[in-house]
Amino acid sequence: MAIRPETARAKTFRLELSDPARYLAGQHYVVRLTAPDGYTASRSYSIASAPDGSRELELTVERLEDGEVSGFLHDVVEVGDELEVRGPIGGYFVWDGATPAVLVGGGSGVVPLMAMLRLARREQRSDLVRLVVSARTPADLYYADDLPGPESTVVYTRVAPSTTTRPPGRLTEGDVASAIKRGPDIPESTAYVCGSTGFADAATDILQQVGFPTERIRVERFGPSG
Repeated sequence: MAIRPETARAKTFRLELSDPARYLAGQHYVVRLTAPDGYTASRSYSIASAPDGSRELELTVERLEDGEVSGFLHDVVEVGDELEVRGPIGGYFVWDGATPAVLVGGGSGVVPLMAMLRLARREQRSDLVRLVVSARTPADLYYADDLPGPESTVVYTRVAPSTTTRPPGRLTEGDVASAIKRGPDIPESTAYVCGSTGFADAATDILQQVGFPTERIRVERFGPSG
């Protein structure tokens, strides 16, 4: 196991499984903790790494207030510890790496989309994807060293760095339309949206406004469970 920080409140855990991890970009694993008295707690975490057929995968976990599992992972787990995991899980919110895709994520919702972006880059098919990410501040941006590139656009909602000309503000139709114009055509694309319920609903509305049919918008929402 390896552990690295992504933001002040998020860490990525690189796990080594007993068998090859045959997963798809967009799937998730369940982490289960068992206390000495038999009490158990389980949470689902999206896979951040691109599938490669190896025994390793990465899960990025945001530490939530009073979160049983996320708190334990952040405060207790150390390199060398063993975790009980189950997966991969999910068949709807997945990308095969061979078809055009528009990815829209908010906050920690970027995690499964990062797996898709990494897959596209590894397969040298960056032309297939465009990623639009909404983050509060530069310090809140996941994968700050990895994510930037010609396929990605970052929208800051509260504080923007001096290097960007876009003022802070919520995701707009223009943000999404601009990214699409540099990427795959809408008629051939599937849109993947991941974030909080409010973000997911707003992003879905924006995609419809720029011409995406509702039936080709796949949404994954997350709540405050930890």
